[in-house]
Amino acid sequence: MNLDVKNFFKIFFWLCFERLLPDVTAGTSPASQNAASSVLNANLMFEFLLAGVEMDQDNNIALLDGEMASMRQGRSFLSQINDDIPRSLSSMVQLASELKGLRRPLTEVQFENLVLSLVYSSHQAQHQRRKVEREAWGEVLFQLANITVREIRGSYLFNYA
Repeated sequence: MNLDVKNFFKIFFWLCFERLLPDVTAGTSPASQNAASSVLNANLMFEFLLAGVEMDQDNNIALLDGEMASMRQGRSFLSQINDDIPRSLSSMVQLASELKGLRRPLTEVQFENLVLSLVYSSHQAQHQRRKVEREAWGEVLFQLANITVREIRGSYLFNYA
C-alpha cells in the first residue's frame, strides 16, 4: 500500500474513532448498549485482518493464520466476508448507491459489511493493473468511506451536491 493511502486510512480511522469512542464510553450513543460486544467484534475483525488474509483466483478470502481460521469467530468472519460482501465493481457501486439513499442509521451487521466492503474496495483499487479500473475502484472506495463517515459523524466528509 502506498504512503498516501496509508495516511488516508490513519486520518480516516482517527476521525471515526475520535467521534465514536467518547459516545460509547459515555453511554450517549444508541450503540453503547451493545458497546462491549461491538468493541470485541471490532477488535476480532481487526486481528483477523492484521494477521493476514489472502485472496484466491475466485476472490474468496482465507485467513493466513490457521488457528484463527479454525475458531468459531474466524469461520463466522470468513462466512461474512465471503458471502455478504459484493465482489464486482458494479455490485459495489450498487451497494454504495443504496447506502447513500438510506435515511436511517445502519444496523450493526450493515455497518460491519460497509467496513469490510471498504477494505475489499481498497484492496481492489490497489491491485488493479489498468488505470481506468483503479480509478473506478478508487471512486467506490471514496463513496464508501464517505458513507462510513456519515454513519459515525452524522454528516458526510464531502457532500455530493
